[in-house]
Amino acid sequence: MGDSSHDPADTLQRRGLMFILSSPSGAGKTTLSRMLLKEDPEIKLSVSATTRPPRPGEIDGVHYHFVTDATFDRMVEEDDFYEWAHVFGHRYGTPKGIIRAALKEGQDFLFDIDWQGTQQLYQKDQQDVVRVFILPPSIDELHRRLKGRATDSAEVIAARMERARAEISHWDGYDYVIINDDIHLCFDKVRAILEAERMKRQRQTGLIPFVRGLMA
Repeated sequence: MGDSSHDPADTLQRRGLMFILSSPSGAGKTTLSRMLLKEDPEIKLSVSATTRPPRPGEIDGVHYHFVTDATFDRMVEEDDFYEWAHVFGHRYGTPKGIIRAALKEGQDFLFDIDWQGTQQLYQKDQQDVVRVFILPPSIDELHRRLKGRATDSAEVIAARMERARAEISHWDGYDYVIINDDIHLCFDKVRAILEAERMKRQRQTGLIPFVRGLMA
């Protein structure tokens, strides 16, 4: 990178962040995640480690870090996960070592995780975590979105609504809360939060040499 005192001010070295987007099912989190990854080259989806075998077309390190049960055991033993869980007979976890090294280099990560995963991440690494929760504009609108396919029974839809209400109850465990009435306006707000968080003084590790240069 050369002498940091000659870097343009807007490309100073900074520490990356862990950007968590959570929402009840049907409130637009998946669409927003997709938009963010497409529009913002500086952020990438967090890649989990898993004990399940790769599916056709999946690439190690891109879709997942594929590991053996023994390796996963060792990582748990060495506390090398921010969080991990059993899902359908296999284990999935967010590898701490890989992410911490990349954060140091200024890489941002996007997480699409629920309230429990968010809590675990925040407890392990408060300084790097930014928590954003997306709310639906109304329960009626959420119900309309969750109804989706006409083939779903009333019981299935009721169960989804119940789960959504449970997720909404954790809204106050987040740093930012956005009501998704219009996906484009909502996306602009998500971008604004990300930009502001990148400029936090403590994340801009290149400021110290830069300011030293100004005062010399």
